Formats: sequence, C-alpha cells, structure tokens
Amino acid sequence: MFNRALSHPLRTHKSFFLFGPRGTGKTTWLRQHLPDALFINLLQSEFYIRLSADPGHIRTLIPPGHAGWIVIDEIQRVPELLNEVHDLIESKQHVFVLTGSSARKLRRDGVNLLAGRALTYHMHPLTAVEQAQDFRLEDSLRFGHLPARFSEADPLRYLQDYVQTYLREEVLQEGLMRSIGPFFRFLEVASFSQGSLINVSEIARECHVDRRVAESYFSMLDDLLIATRLPVFSKHARRKLVQHAKFFYFDVGVFRAIRPAGPLDSPAEIDGPALETLVLQELRAVNDYEEFGYELSFWRTKHGLEVDFVLYGKRGLLAIEVKRSNNLHAQDLRALREFKKDYPPATCYVFHGGATPLYFDDIIAIPMTQALQNLAAILGGRWLPAKQESGRAPAVLHD
Repeated sequence: MFNRALSHPLRTHKSFFLFGPRGTGKTTWLRQHLPDALFINLLQSEFYIRLSADPGHIRTLIPPGHAGWIVIDEIQRVPELLNEVHDLIESKQHVFVLTGSSARKLRRDGVNLLAGRALTYHMHPLTAVEQAQDFRLEDSLRFGHLPARFSEADPLRYLQDYVQTYLREEVLQEGLMRSIGPFFRFLEVASFSQGSLINVSEIARECHVDRRVAESYFSMLDDLLIATRLPVFSKHARRKLVQHAKFFYFDVGVFRAIRPAGPLDSPAEIDGPALETLVLQELRAVNDYEEFGYELSFWRTKHGLEVDFVLYGKRGLLAIEVKRSNNLHAQDLRALREFKKDYPPATCYVFHGGATPLYFDDIIAIPMTQALQNLAAILGGRWLPAKQESGRAPAVLHD
C-alpha cells in the first residue's frame, strides 16, 4: 500500500470535500486513515435508493453519541444530502468527509456547498514520490499512475476496462445522454489533441456533431474530472499570444488507453504528449498536496514559441519546458529565453531525458526522474542539485 502525500485534511478534524476521478484511491486512503469512521457509499443501491427518496434518512444511520468521522462516498449522486449534512454539522457538530468523482451536479444544481463549513481537497493519481522505489519512468509513461494498475498482472487491460466501464458508467449515471456512442467517438478524437491547442470546430467535424455538442462534451470531461484544459499565460503580455487552451486527459495511462494507435503512428506522436501529461499530472498533484497555490498555464506566441508549463502565484513565477531528448540543443532553450526576457523574475527549468543536471546561465536543466522525485522542493524553491566534483555541471549546447 502506498503512503499518500495528502494528510493535512485529517489533522484539523473539520469537515471537508475530497474530489478526484474514480480510481485515484480516495476510499482506500480514507479506510486506511479512518478505520473507525461511519462509511456511507452512494454507489451501493441500498444507500442510494433510500437516501435519494428521503435525504433525512441519513440521521437514522448515525449511532447516538457518534463523535467520529462520517464518510459519504460519491456525494454528487444525491446532492440534496448536503442540506442534511449542513444541519448535522451545525446542530450535532458531526464531522464529514464528502468524496466525489464529479462536481457536475453540484455546480449545475447550485446546491448547498456548506457555506464554507467544509474545505475542498483533491486526490490525484499517484505521484513519483508516493511510489518511492516502485517508480519507473518508462512504466509510468506506458501505464500511468492509477493505484490499481500497480497490482494488476495486465495493467493495459485494466486501463482499457477503466475507460470502457468506468467512463461509460459515470456518463450514464449522470444522465448526460441517451446514446453513448458519439461520446466515445469524441473521446478518441479528443485524444489526438492531447497536449495541443484545442480546435473545437475541427473536432466537431470529425465526430459529425454540432460544435455546441463538442463544446458540451469538453465541459463534461472537465466536470467529471477526466480531463483538464490548460489556459494560456497572458499576464502583462508583451507579445501576441494564442487564445486557445491546451487539452490533457488527467492520467497518462488513461490517455494511452483512449488514444487509437497503429502501425502508421510514429512513437513521437504519442510519447511526446505522454511525457507532457505525466509532468502536468505531477505538477497538479504536488501543487495541491503542498498547498503552494500556483495557477497552472502555458505560454505560446502567435509565432510558435512555446513554454510547456507556467506556474504563477504568491510564491513566484516558474517556467518549465519538457524535453524527451538526452541532448539539449540551442533551439530547445529559445522559448524559455524569450519568456525570461518578457518576465525577468521567472525561474526557468528544463526537465529533460539526460542523466545530469546542466546550467545555462539562469536556466537549469534537470533529468526527468530527478525532477519528478524532487518536484515539491523545486516548486517550493528549496531544490539544490547535488554538485559535481568540479562544483558545477558542464553546460553543453548542441547546434
């Protein structure tokens, strides 16, 4: 069992929401840390049917004098329960953990979100640090970081089942559509935009649906926490920038399971987006778990200069470029150098496929595995690379 980095919500003994895609380990983590909690799983028919008909029935499920945690799994299935939870917090001082793999119904129906009486946290796929000695970069790029894949004899089959079963169930349970066929076609078409700018009109044409339908599908992926759209960084912009967001499925293994591949697909078409996806999911997880508060985005000019990830917040401004190659070329640093001209306070990094940290003036290049295993220190401004015998790793650019 993996030791998860998310621990601070339990220290205060205050109610909180815990959101995350199904399969990221929310319930497992809660059962590990709260073995004596009262669990109410709304995926089970006995709870779902009764509480849907009568949300007040939850009061009869709580033993008299109960002073421990109460966990309600998949709270979005019965949003009306939040009114009862709110009252129980106020009148009985009960403490709740409310998990969810979708915030769609909660946002759509404008239900009671406990008026600030419960904080919100997120559970992500496993990070490199959480995997400890089990972390293998090549395996991560093939199978992603969903916890269950580590115990599966055939992780690829598990991921395929996850996509076919979980996504189908989630969409149907939300009552979002009668025919799921066009949506699954959309999932595949959207996978070709992984790590790229979104062209909704083009995707709609390929799916043979109206543009508004395609946009609703993207919103659905956002709401179900299955994907994220990364905005362009445009604060105090000095150049003309693109306007479209970049698209990412939340886990590299899920992306690969959705993305059709055949003999005509070059490895670079999939491996490049896969590496960016891995870095993004690690950035999102560490940023949330450490509560750094960065806003994540990317930077791309109209002329095609692009920095893969920009992190902006009270802690500062970071720019990160992701490169698969073992060797860095002058062209690889051009976008970061131009970004640095526009934003002198920025700290710039390259996460690369080599084995040694390198230094190019004020740009630091860190080997990918080392970067992912030290990401909290990097984002927190505490990272210091191990010095070479000379005291400084050589900086060599290949033209």
